[in-house]
Amino acid sequence: MKSHIYLGVLLSCLGLMCPPVTGIFMDKLASKKLYADDNCVYTISLARAEEDYNVPDCRFINIKKGQLTYVYSKLMKEKDSGEFWAGSVYGEQYEDHMGTVGYFPSSLVSEQHVYQEANKTVPTTVRNLQKP
Repeated sequence: MKSHIYLGVLLSCLGLMCPPVTGIFMDKLASKKLYADDNCVYTISLARAEEDYNVPDCRFINIKKGQLTYVYSKLMKEKDSGEFWAGSVYGEQYEDHMGTVGYFPSSLVSEQHVYQEANKTVPTTVRNLQKP
């Protein structure tokens, strides 16, 4: 019984000495984004990847050269950053990735077809949700 108490005290002390776990701070990609509809859910365009892209963190999606992606919004370029678009992969051969939405550098893709112009702007800190 005493060994259980000592073990409990030891674990408590170790817990106090270890710093709390915190998240990793990620830099903001942009302050504003362009989109085509009021809810920012409809496809702006279809783009083809010109080269492979492997993600640096969970906000992005992997794309392979030749892969098609639906583009839903375009982040407005900040002074010291690249330009990123938000989209998801397209096509049956990429079925395991379909539905995953993330960012990718716009410089790695070429637009194949524009469905509607991205002419509405919203701050990236505000969610643009319609209330019922």
